[in-house]
Amino acid sequence: MAISCDTCVNNVYDEEYEEYDCMVNLDEDEMYRFLASGQKECPYYRSDDEYAVVRHQM
Repeated sequence: MAISCDTCVNNVYDEEYEEYDCMVNLDEDEMYRFLASGQKECPYYRSDDEYAVVRHQM
């Protein structure tokens, strides 16, 4: 199951370019490994759901 960047806390709107960007800072080697891995799920994904912890505690 692929995770959508739309629900990721790292996906931030850039008003200057009028587009969304991933704010995870990867160096050149990390970016190469991430793109070359062919992984379907992003290892840097963090849910933007503020209530996930509350639902988990119930």
